[in-house]
Parts: sequence; C-alpha cells; structure tokens
Amino acid sequence: MDRRKSQSLIERAARSIPGGVNSPVRAFKGVGGNPVFFTSGDGVYLQDVDGNRYIDYVASWGPMILGHGHHGVVEAVKHQADLALGFGAPTEQEIELAELVVDMVPSIEKVRMVNSGTEATMSAIRLARGFTGRDLIVKFNGCYHGHSDALLVKAGSGVLTLGIPSSAGVPEAVAAQTLSLPFNDLDSIRHAFATYPEQIAAVILEPVAGNMGCIPPVPGFLEGLRTLTRADGSVLIFDEVMTGFRVARGGAQARYNVIPDLTTLGKIIGGGLPVGAFGGRAEIMDHIAPVGNVYQAGTLSGNPLAVVAGLTMLQALDDGFYDELEARTNYLVEGLQALAVKHGLSITINHVCGMFSLFFDAAKVVTEFDHVANANIDTFNRFFHAMLDQGVYLAPSAFEVGFLGAQHTTEVLDATLSAADRALSNL
Repeated sequence: MDRRKSQSLIERAARSIPGGVNSPVRAFKGVGGNPVFFTSGDGVYLQDVDGNRYIDYVASWGPMILGHGHHGVVEAVKHQADLALGFGAPTEQEIELAELVVDMVPSIEKVRMVNSGTEATMSAIRLARGFTGRDLIVKFNGCYHGHSDALLVKAGSGVLTLGIPSSAGVPEAVAAQTLSLPFNDLDSIRHAFATYPEQIAAVILEPVAGNMGCIPPVPGFLEGLRTLTRADGSVLIFDEVMTGFRVARGGAQARYNVIPDLTTLGKIIGGGLPVGAFGGRAEIMDHIAPVGNVYQAGTLSGNPLAVVAGLTMLQALDDGFYDELEARTNYLVEGLQALAVKHGLSITINHVCGMFSLFFDAAKVVTEFDHVANANIDTFNRFFHAMLDQGVYLAPSAFEVGFLGAQHTTEVLDATLSAADRALSNL
C-alpha cells in the first residue's frame, strides 16, 4: 500500500507535536514504522489520507461498538450542536445518562461524569482514600489505569509498548503508596493484606485485562478479591473503561457476577467523544463534593455533545446484541486458530465477547504479564504489518487488544481471515 501522505504528515507533525502524536501508542514505536493518518470511517471501514481502506479492529480503542458514523449517534450530536456545544451548567440529558448507567451497571447507585478514563480512575482512587482514611493502593502488573501518578507503576498499554515500567516525573513518595502485584494471583493479594492490615484503601484492576493484551480472570480470582477486600474494609474498584458495555450489557461485573464498590467507565459512554465516569455505592459516592469532602470537579464534565452521543449508543445495546457479538468473536478466533494449525505456528488467542489478542510462541494459557512478556513480539510485529498492508488495521502493539462490533459481519470476518491466511504464510 502507498502511504506516502501518512509518512509526510508524521514528519510534519513531529515538528510541532512531541513524537508527532498526541498519545504514545499511536506512534507505532511498538511495531516499527510510521502511523497511519485517517480521514474517515464508515461502519467497520477506515480510510486513510492516501485513499487506502482498512477493516478496523481498533474501534477508536473500543467505543465504536456500533461502527463508525452510526446514523443515530451522528444525528443526535448534530441536533445538540445546533442547540449548543456546552454550558458548564446542568442539563436534563446528564440525568438521563446517569439514570441509564445506574440501570445498566450492577454496582452503580450514583455516578459522576468526567472527561476521560484517566480522570475517572484518578478520581475513584482519591474517593477511596477519602472514604477509608487509608493511603495504600493495590494494582496489578500490566493493568493500565491512565497516566495519573499513583497508577503509573508497572502499567500496561503504551507504557509496556515503550518498555517503560514507570515514568519520570512520578515522585518516589507517590509510587511508594502503590503496590503492584501479579494479575490472577490471589496468594499475592492475601500476602499484601496480611502485611498491611487495614492500611489498603483500594484494590483497582481491569476485571478483564486489556492493556497487556486480553487476559480474562481465572476462575475464583474476582470472587477472591471481593471476599478479601470486604473483609479488610478496602474498596474494590473495577476499571471498566475498556470492558464496560463491551463484554456484557452491564460490563465485566455483570458477566462474572462479581460486584465491586466502585466502577470507572469511559470511551463508549460518550459514543466516541471524550468522556469518562466513575460511580458505585451511594454511601461512598456521597463523599464527593458538593455533598462530601472529597473534591473533584470539571468544567466540561457532562458535556452535552458527549452525553447525547453516549445515550444514543447505550440505548441500542441489549442482551441479544452481546450474544451476536460473542458469536462473531468466536467465529474469528476459531478461524485464526485453524490458520495457525495450517501454517504450523504456535499462537495462543485469548478472547472475551468482542475483545481478542494473539500471542505468538507464548504459554498455552496466558494468564498474567510474565506470560505476555515472554511472547514473541517480533513475530507479532511482522504479522501486524502484513495485515496492515492487506487492509486490516489491528492495534499497533502486541500489548493491546482487538475489538469487534456490530458491523463485523461474516463477510468482513471472512475477508479478515483470508488476509490472515496470507500474512501467516509468510511468518
């Protein structure tokens, strides 16, 4: 594929934007080469500045579950834009979205809108500390919860892709308040609670990890966390920025029937516009200002454009939608597994309803970060570029997941498998 315009644009961008991108994973540092610059999206397809078309499995990192340019979402945004872009004041639509989120997510009794997933997790951590009067936070290796200081310790996503286990600019005193443990390892969390009894404010995790590749919870892991945090008086936080409304109508907590104290959300509840939210038990949420003494604020929180887009998208999702999404994911994964056998390749594929990841030359069962770190990243990178050259856009990192949505029809999936067949034959 000819991508000379994208090449020219990244060179131009680098003169005014650090690295030429506004989020590190977009830079293709993990896979090599240069990023693709896009101009439009239609359903499951993207078009770049050079006129090339791609089947999209990034979906703006998750939220485009109904496809790009969904008519209802676009029309709702256009209508609101004609009325006003924003007020910095309350609107009725904010209430409607809050009520819908409360109805859909089992753990949420009250919810606060913010502007990003990072802001949601940062605020949830502050709230947990204010509610418990404790300082320590537990997270898990490879789980990424945004770039706030307290959570940028052994993080996933772009941090793993760049090979940076933490970040300059994070004070040691802040990092020291965060314990990072192996994912899917209950013994480590038991040891942490035994070592720091009644000192841990919160345990935060992606219930299905998505920032070191797709790593589902092993049986009993989430249930064990719920039991241990409740016994210690610690707040259990599910970061469902990625899994919320994607792996089930009520998120991962509904799928696995484990109810946290707080939940963070993002991406999809804005229909693709910048947005985030955190919510949970009313007893905890009522510690947030203006009714409580834990301060959190945002001028653009609950922006009406994002609210109406999110409302329209969430109203289109029902349990039947997820049954079909899971069937399509299974179809793709089974096809990829058959191709791996055909070409004599060792590929482990993890997947959970609309999310999937390929790990080359990895453990047969990939359940935690060390398994991911020992996978063959070079082979993934070659596969990524082979697929890109055939018009299939995967996440540009072995540590990210692929996303399916409503527009990934059997015809689209078969085209993807045909491209994968050719790509795998050359590895």
